[in-house]
Amino acid sequence: MSRTQAIANAEHCFDSGAFRSVIARRVAIPTESQNPERADMLARYLAAEMQPAFEAMGFTCETLTHDKARAPFLYAERIEDPALPTVLGYGHGDVIRGLEPEWHEGLSPWELTERDGRWYGRGIADNKGQHSINMEALRLVLETRGKLGFNVKYLIEMGEETGSPGLRELCEQHKDRFRADLLIASDGPRLSPQRPTVFLGARGSLNVDLTIEARDGGHHSGNWGGLISNPGIQLAHAIASISSSSGQIRIPEWVPAELPASVRRALADCEVDGGADGPTIEPDWGEPGLSPAERVFGWCSFEVLAYKTGNPDTPVNAIPPRAWARCQLRFVVGVDPDGLLPALRRHLDRQGFPMVKIQTTRETMFKATRIDPEDPWVKWAVASLGQTSGKKIAILPNLGGSLPNDIFTDVLGLKTVWVPHSYPGCSQHAPNEHLPPELLREALTLMTGLYWDLGDGGTPARQST
Repeated sequence: MSRTQAIANAEHCFDSGAFRSVIARRVAIPTESQNPERADMLARYLAAEMQPAFEAMGFTCETLTHDKARAPFLYAERIEDPALPTVLGYGHGDVIRGLEPEWHEGLSPWELTERDGRWYGRGIADNKGQHSINMEALRLVLETRGKLGFNVKYLIEMGEETGSPGLRELCEQHKDRFRADLLIASDGPRLSPQRPTVFLGARGSLNVDLTIEARDGGHHSGNWGGLISNPGIQLAHAIASISSSSGQIRIPEWVPAELPASVRRALADCEVDGGADGPTIEPDWGEPGLSPAERVFGWCSFEVLAYKTGNPDTPVNAIPPRAWARCQLRFVVGVDPDGLLPALRRHLDRQGFPMVKIQTTRETMFKATRIDPEDPWVKWAVASLGQTSGKKIAILPNLGGSLPNDIFTDVLGLKTVWVPHSYPGCSQHAPNEHLPPELLREALTLMTGLYWDLGDGGTPARQST
């Protein structure tokens, strides 16, 4: 019974094909939460895969529901001793639409396939592969030690890809039940495929539609050009007033006052690397004076996701009556989320664009979160991961993307340490989602070591209840 033996068991679990069999079964369940026809698959995933796996480890399980949620949640807990540390785990079993026709020939989103040193399948990266790693690591520690040495509460949701409806309300309703010392969960990518990473929160996200409705219909450009406004031109200039031509945000309320010193220190040795399939970083894009890591993990970014005016497929000689753009702001701690839309309205009015209408989209606005990179729990986790891997662990103050992490920090009052088991070039949300098996193998050993250390004493002081 030792840490070394537990990690050796994790390596054998992977090398024997046992873990591959587990994740292959889970990938095969088409849990598309955006597809109403797959509603029964969401419940099936919890009943056929999650609950039996937890119960085999001595967890008690309960299906939870909420009126705002479109799918059930599974709550599992194993309490060995209330005096021991308690960790909350989280994962989501729903996936983005499979997009079957767009995958490479011979690949299917619902069949785990190995090709060219990669495992392909919908959910392998987001998020079935990631929470399966963590669950198997718990099983391996329990198998090796005979007990965990800590308490576990685990929540699996089936609606993350549709904005986690009902998750906040569920956590508010069961706040005491979900109480823990720390959240340890996995989602999103590592900094690079080879470098184990922790991130401590997520950037916030706000999607807005900007629209100009000038008139009822189009008018001939030869007869009316120069006499009536062109919404396409106006909206282009309105957007240009929000961001410079090199991507620097021009609304002061949309960026933080400064980049905290602890964030700078954490990001000082972090190099953004999307792998062989990732795009080339453009050094002159974004906020000047910041490193690439600081720009994506420490600062805010504004993007135009889509733009339409006239008829793009069959242009005609007419001045279009309207223009529309969907835009997105990713923002960090230090930016007031409640002030984002009022600041945009004031800015557009000042710039001479009162005709631009602002409307939020159906996507939930995620709030920005991060805990201190120098928090004792962060140092503990980094030391454990470093001991297992022999590598220097990347510490990201927050993920560049967005997660409902504020539910765990603000509603449940938890410190949050995320250990991602993916990489930026994994094609999540796109056809041909994949992960390298060597990354998954290392991740299984990392989490086995982390959970072993959690039950071996030497953790930071428990938070008061």
